[in-house]
Amino acid sequence: MTKKGLFALVAAGFILVSCGDKKSETTTTEEQEVAAPTENVFAVDTTASVVKWKAFHKGGFAPRWGTLSIQTGEISVLGEVVNAGSFVIDMQSLAVDPASVTEEGKKATDLEGHLKSADFFDVENKKTADFKITKVEELTTPVAEGEGVAGANKMLSGNLTLLGNTLNVSFPAKIDVVENTVTILADFTVNRAEWGIKFGTTEADPAEWMISKDIEISVDIKATK
Repeated sequence: MTKKGLFALVAAGFILVSCGDKKSETTTTEEQEVAAPTENVFAVDTTASVVKWKAFHKGGFAPRWGTLSIQTGEISVLGEVVNAGSFVIDMQSLAVDPASVTEEGKKATDLEGHLKSADFFDVENKKTADFKITKVEELTTPVAEGEGVAGANKMLSGNLTLLGNTLNVSFPAKIDVVENTVTILADFTVNRAEWGIKFGTTEADPAEWMISKDIEISVDIKATK
């Protein structure tokens, strides 16, 4: 498929969320020191855990969504509180839900291939992304309805690496430690351009400004002893 054709597919609806359900605000800073783990480590259940993404053409048209798999991960607990952890995301697992591609002549497989290409996530050369916890704090202000995951009780901060570039992000999360199980749920938004993920050659390139820069992410992590 030509770049023009691929752009037509993507411009009909990719990278994420200028419209739709409002997600919690995400604070982005420079890379921070990673939290030191304890000996009480829980292994992430990679079959029960998932990262979901959702995307829109600028203005909220033609939403696209899909999933990413977690390759490995572990969570450290101090007392009854999560204090550290890390997750490796398999970027080659990036999938587009066919239900999100409904236009005649459009194929989820074409969009999936384009997102995996060097135009976006370059999964051949950047096979993984990762998130390393730097801080877990009590959430002092409740999350408003529709602005994040329901029942958020912590402010989670961590170094997120995409395309080899690392920034620290902070967002509300619902983190629970019950007996031998840890769960982490979060809905947040990141700006792809901050990690150097750009389709157009310049800001004026229609291939860039027709696509929202925001990526809406939902995380569902389960870990066990």
